[in-house]
Amino acid sequence: MSTVRTRFAPSPTGYLHLGGARTALFNYLFARHHGGQFVLRIEDTDRERSTPESIQAILDAMLWLKLEWDEGPYYQSERLALYLEHAERLLASGHAYRCYCSQEELEAKREQALKAGRKPMYDRTCRQRTVEHPNQPYAVRFKAPLEGVTIVEDLVKGHVVFENSELDDLIIVRSDGSPTYNLCVVVDDALMRISHVIRGDDHLANTPKQILIYRALDYPLPAFAHLPQILGPDRTRLSKRHGATSVLAYRDMGYLPDALVNYLARLGWSHGDQEIFTRQELIEKFSLEHVGKSAGVYNAEKLEWVNFHYMKSTPSHELALAVKPFIAAKGYNLPGDEAWLAKMVATLQERAKTLVELVELGRFYLTDAIEIPPELIRKHFLKPDVIPALERLRELLAAEENWCGETIQAAFERVLNEFGLGLGKIAQPVRVAVTGGTVSPGIFEVLDVLGKAQTLNRLDRALTLAKQLGSSGASATT
Repeated sequence: MSTVRTRFAPSPTGYLHLGGARTALFNYLFARHHGGQFVLRIEDTDRERSTPESIQAILDAMLWLKLEWDEGPYYQSERLALYLEHAERLLASGHAYRCYCSQEELEAKREQALKAGRKPMYDRTCRQRTVEHPNQPYAVRFKAPLEGVTIVEDLVKGHVVFENSELDDLIIVRSDGSPTYNLCVVVDDALMRISHVIRGDDHLANTPKQILIYRALDYPLPAFAHLPQILGPDRTRLSKRHGATSVLAYRDMGYLPDALVNYLARLGWSHGDQEIFTRQELIEKFSLEHVGKSAGVYNAEKLEWVNFHYMKSTPSHELALAVKPFIAAKGYNLPGDEAWLAKMVATLQERAKTLVELVELGRFYLTDAIEIPPELIRKHFLKPDVIPALERLRELLAAEENWCGETIQAAFERVLNEFGLGLGKIAQPVRVAVTGGTVSPGIFEVLDVLGKAQTLNRLDRALTLAKQLGSSGASATT
C-alpha cells in the first residue's frame, strides 16, 4: 500500500477516554505526517452496550480536539452483510467450520479443562465434522493452524512470536448470526485499505488471530503498531480514581483542546527534550520510531502546567471566545462586548490555569455582588490619611473623561504626591474596594476594565463602610 491510511475505531459503549483519544491522535498525526488519510469507524456491533449517546459523545470529543477525519464515520452495524459474506468465503475455502456445540456443552468443556489444569480452549469437537445439521443452530469458527508460529512485526513492540498451538479456533459468527470483532475488524481494515493499524497494546493478543484471517482471505497485511497503555501515578490502569478520564470532562473543566492534544502527544512519544508543540510541529515531527515501549504515566500537574502555558500564550480575543460558555454557565451577564471581554481576559490569562479558574478569578469583573470583609476595611482603610486620599482619588477619577490605564495611573500619582503616600498605601484599599480581596491584576488595568461607573460605585460603597466602622470606634489595624 503506497498511500498511508490509518483509522480510529472506537466502540460506542461510553465516553471517549484519554487512552482512546491518544490512539486517535497518533493515528491522526501519522496520517497527516505522511500526507495520507485518517478514517473514523464506529464499531457498534455490540447491540446491548452501544448507544447513540455514546456515539455522539465520541464525535463531540473528536471535534473538540480538532482531530478531523477524512472519511467516515463508518458504522459496522450497517456492514453486517459484508462480514457474513466473508464468513461464507472462509467456510467455502475450508478455513472455517460450523460448530454445533451448545452453550451448556461449551461451559462443561471449559470446566473440565480448568479442572485438568489445561487452558480453557475449545477442544475442536466440530472441526472434523463433515455432516451438516441444517435445523440445528451453529456458530462459525475459524480453523487456526495447529502448529508453527505466527509472527507480528510490530512497529512499536518489535518482533513478537505467537505459538499457533496456543491459539483457539475462535468464533467469527455467533449462533445468533452476529459476526464477532476479529472478523469484522479484518474485513473493514482490508476493504478500507488501512495501511497501518495503530492501536492500544491490549489488542496485541488479537493480532495473530487477525493475521491468520487476513491470509485466509488473501488480503494484504497492514503494518501493526501497538501503543503501551496509559497508567495512573500508582502504575495501575488509568481510572476515575486517578482523576477524570473522559475527554469531554477536561473540556468542561476548562482545559484548552490544543493543550490536551499536546499533553497526550507527549504521553508516550518524545522529540528530544521539547515539551510544547504547535499542532503543525506535532504533524511534522511525529514518528512511530519515537513512541516509547513502556507505559505512559498520567500526571495531572503536568497537564495543568501545559494548559497554563496555552492559557498564557493564546491571543486574548481567542481566549475570550473560549471562556464565554463558562461565564454563561455561572449565570453572569457580560457587562461589555467581545472587545471588552478580550480586555478582561488579558488581565487574567497569565494567572489562570484553566478557563474555569479564569472565570473564578474574574468574578469581580462580571458581577456587582462583591462583598468586602470588614476586617479588610479595618486593615487597609482605617489608617492616617487613607480615607481623605481615597476621597481625593475618587474626585479626580470622577472628573476624568478619557478613561484608560494611563489617565488612571496619572490620577493615582497626583494623589500620592499630594498626600506623601507610597503606592501600596492607596492601591491596596482601592483593590479591596473594587474586588473584595487583596490579590488581583495591576490596579490600573483592573479599573480600566471595570470602567468609570463601576469603579466609582465600588469606591463609594467601600468608603461608606469604612466611615461606619471608623465611627463605631473600630481601631485601626497595623
